[in-house]
Amino acid sequence: MISLLLRVLGERHAGPLRRTLALMSACAVLEGLSYALLIPLLRALLDGEPEAAWPWLGAFAAAVLATSVLGYLSDVSGFRTGGELSRGLHHRLGDHLAGLPLGWFTPGRVGEVSGLTSRSVMGVMSVPAHRLRPLINATLIPVSVVAVLFVFDWRLALAGLVAAPLIAGVQRWTSKATARQDAERARHSDEAAGRVVEYVRAQPVLRAGGRTGERFELLDDALREQWRSSRRAALSGVPGMLGLTFSVQAVFTIVLALGVHLALDGDLGAAELLAIMVLTARCVEPLLSLADLGGIMRVSRGELERIDAVLTEPPLPRAERPAAPAHDGVQLESVTFRRGERRVLDRLSLEIPEGKGLAVVGSSGAGKSTLLQLVARFHDVDEGVVRLGGVDVRDIDGEHLMARLSMVFQDVYLFEGTIEDNVRIGRPDATPEEVRAAAAAACLDEVVDRLPAGWDTQVGEGGTALSGGERQRVSIARALLKDAPVLLLDEATSALDPESEAAVQAGLDRLMVGRTVIMVAHRLRTVEHADLIVFLEGGAIVEQGTHEELMRRGGRYAEFWRIAAHAAA
Repeated sequence: MISLLLRVLGERHAGPLRRTLALMSACAVLEGLSYALLIPLLRALLDGEPEAAWPWLGAFAAAVLATSVLGYLSDVSGFRTGGELSRGLHHRLGDHLAGLPLGWFTPGRVGEVSGLTSRSVMGVMSVPAHRLRPLINATLIPVSVVAVLFVFDWRLALAGLVAAPLIAGVQRWTSKATARQDAERARHSDEAAGRVVEYVRAQPVLRAGGRTGERFELLDDALREQWRSSRRAALSGVPGMLGLTFSVQAVFTIVLALGVHLALDGDLGAAELLAIMVLTARCVEPLLSLADLGGIMRVSRGELERIDAVLTEPPLPRAERPAAPAHDGVQLESVTFRRGERRVLDRLSLEIPEGKGLAVVGSSGAGKSTLLQLVARFHDVDEGVVRLGGVDVRDIDGEHLMARLSMVFQDVYLFEGTIEDNVRIGRPDATPEEVRAAAAAACLDEVVDRLPAGWDTQVGEGGTALSGGERQRVSIARALLKDAPVLLLDEATSALDPESEAAVQAGLDRLMVGRTVIMVAHRLRTVEHADLIVFLEGGAIVEQGTHEELMRRGGRYAEFWRIAAHAAA
């Protein structure tokens, strides 16, 4: 657990945790060793020499004071380390995420990262603040007490050592059993949460069907399984708790019985026996707390493992000697890209000269969006090469590559802020006149003029305050303002109503002028004027040419066009 925590933090942020561990360990060891002073203290009192007890009492008081000071410092350090840990983990995650391929950030991954940076980091933050000291006390105080016992009687110390493998075995067995149940409970909990969301989203359908009074069977089943798995997880920990309690109490009884036996035989004095009773009793509480601590630390370890899994994701390799593209043409040469065992693109080759437009057509799953993502280096190819301006995109500095690309996708994300703030993301140093010109070219000025707050309209998180067409116009204005020479369009108008589509298409027409364009679209009238059209099927090009050439050929593209025209009629 500690080694995993240090690995996740990294050397840069691990220093405060090491200092906290040192303080807590010193406090626990000092407390355990201080009990050795009880034996001469009790011996002086029981031998009728109270004056001789004062130095030992003073020494014991000094040890208690030192332990209290160390305990206070370790607690303060623990809370400070918790804050440092939170800051360090957020920085490490942020720095690492910034270097991951953009294709890694799927919708599911975005939700995972959100959970890691909030719930998981907060859970891990509580470890040095609240969990480490009890865990260290439960480990080092008994070890220190056994060391003290060796000084006075090796037989009692050996009897105490019996607890170590016994308790470790019970803890390991309990952890394995409960870990399986915890995983099952987490899986059923996630499924139940998904069913709740599904039930909420299904309300329009349920109400339209007149089924508002009925129970949602899938949700009921998921909640029932969640309850069962939670019950099994709780019950799975009971044998371990009972086993640990029995083991600790059994060892405690053995040590006391052996001590009484030695005292009756005259091998152990009354003072030693009384001190041993105090020492062994002091070990019982921290050892019994291991049952609760084990479950808590197991949950924290699970959070750490999830964070570690993200931090061990390989970042996008950086070019050792970055090169600059000579022009803005794009070339794909024998490109193969896989997702798992499936080949999304299979030895695909094509070339888009500078300033020309390529339209990519095909059925769902053909690899169209993946082609755009490879040009933008959301992923690296498995085989072949993608070139921009004659240079492998892997040899271009990441910031320089992004500066030469503008992207307009179907799903537009707007940051919380005003419309103007979101347009300026394209080029933050643009003048107000340049922002207004880009907005006019994207037909965004019509939207701004009819909104009461105009340019100061708050778009809401993700742009929820605007319609899909309005968000798309903001995205196009952003791309126009950026003025990058290469433009990537992915289904930019597929989900819009006719009026919004016409306005957005007008903005796109202005955006494409003079740029190298690669566009993906299902609405074929948006691609018929492209310089080159390729039809993808199974990750390979089955047809290519201009619109007129492909229609005369009467192949897959012509068939696709006729189906699309019939659907639009």
